[in-house]
Amino acid sequence: MELSSATLIDGEEVRPIDHLLLRGDPARPALDGRSGSQNFAELEETLGRLAAWLAGFGLEKGARVASWIAKGPVAALMPLAAPRAGLVHVPVNPLLKHGQVAHILADSGARLLIGSPARLDTLEPDDLPGDCRLLREEDAAAAMSGGDGLPPSEAGPDDLAAILYTSGSTGRPKGVMLSHANLWLGAVSVASYLGLGAQDRTLCVLPFSFDYGQNQLFSTWYAGGCVYPLDYLTARDVMKSVDTRDITTLAGVPPLWVQLTELEWKPEVAGKLKRLTNSGGALTRPLVAKLRSLFPQADLYPMYGLTEAFRSTYLPPALVDSHPDSIGSAIPYAEILVVRPDGSLTDDDEAGELVHCGPLVAQGYWRDEARTAERFKPAPPSSRYGGMAVWSGDTVRRDEQGLLYFVGRDDAMIKSSGNRISPTEIEEAAVAVPGVAEAVALGIKDERLGQAVLLLIRSVEAEAEALVETRLKTELPNFMQPRTIIRLAEFPRTPNGKIDRVALAKEFDR
Repeated sequence: MELSSATLIDGEEVRPIDHLLLRGDPARPALDGRSGSQNFAELEETLGRLAAWLAGFGLEKGARVASWIAKGPVAALMPLAAPRAGLVHVPVNPLLKHGQVAHILADSGARLLIGSPARLDTLEPDDLPGDCRLLREEDAAAAMSGGDGLPPSEAGPDDLAAILYTSGSTGRPKGVMLSHANLWLGAVSVASYLGLGAQDRTLCVLPFSFDYGQNQLFSTWYAGGCVYPLDYLTARDVMKSVDTRDITTLAGVPPLWVQLTELEWKPEVAGKLKRLTNSGGALTRPLVAKLRSLFPQADLYPMYGLTEAFRSTYLPPALVDSHPDSIGSAIPYAEILVVRPDGSLTDDDEAGELVHCGPLVAQGYWRDEARTAERFKPAPPSSRYGGMAVWSGDTVRRDEQGLLYFVGRDDAMIKSSGNRISPTEIEEAAVAVPGVAEAVALGIKDERLGQAVLLLIRSVEAEAEALVETRLKTELPNFMQPRTIIRLAEFPRTPNGKIDRVALAKEFDR
């Protein structure tokens, strides 16, 4: 098949994202799961059929089509099928409730919503835009089983391919607009620095509505490997799948790693994993040590990312032991600058704002010029790319080797008696105490101080509060000491598996 010519960006041939499966060896497995296995040739044919089914609804180019489904063949192929049909995919986390889904549907102006009957039945008429049509997941699955398919698209690199909604931890969810080039280069970048190959099998445990989760598919397929989507109930389900599916690659967030390290892994099962990747929160030193001990044959990749720019940095495995607190340096196709408020570059070890420049930068927030203008601004003068950049709002510092260290998120900083306190620093000191699995530091109202520090810890140890208090008194200055330490059995989670800090703040800051 004669494909449209590719666009060259930073030396990489960038094609429409729906061309991704054409890179793989047709005879090698591409998708495995409870619905069976398909090789790249079979999956490409299935993709064409799903795209043709979507195109059959006669929507205008660029119309939004949402999916609210569990992981499976339809969920895995929708990010490619919608763009092939000239549509924009809006994945909705299957854990969201109808009110949150209603916001995403209304904000995106979705014309189609594909969902399981059980999920669709939870929606009220007022939850749907007037011209949004509901479609059942099984109808999409049936369409993939036969009939003619659409050929690969001829979309341009800047054409809109997807809108991914943030979790809304700092307000109502925002739709981040991602182009074909954003998605393609994200796949190339991750496949490159992870060293993925055709022999790799990736266990996809993160939601496909999460940019980190969606990239599990794209980077593995770019490298010619196989993906195994999994909706898991417990960490033991993940461990079992690693064993039965011979998984080599696992992407997770800190709460999942905490749960996995609490299991008893047989050496022969743990040895199947060749790489572990982390984003969505920093790994603590104790957790890094546990992961290194449990999975000695696996390379560990700590990463830092922004939905607005996909991913910014990673720390090579060789540096994890010597620099466990670092978020690394720029991934391929990203330019990461640390700047002062006036846009000038900081000196080594001087804290400043992380600014992401280059072709991974998204196109802004969907139909939200005001919030787009707050985050997407002209790149600093020192940028080699210029154009628009993502000003993260996160404070980092750069050492003399060029490695970056997270200092704090501007909107999460605790301001107490004139001091700006990083919750991260308190949390890392707390989880260094044996028996403390996770910690969250919050600023709560205090008439004298403005804010006082409340520390929440997750631990099964009865004396954990006293042990943490003793440790913090030796590790941290007086102004950073928590006024109160509370031990919880569990922390609430967001749909992406992160600790729900907003829920904790609402519960305890009264």
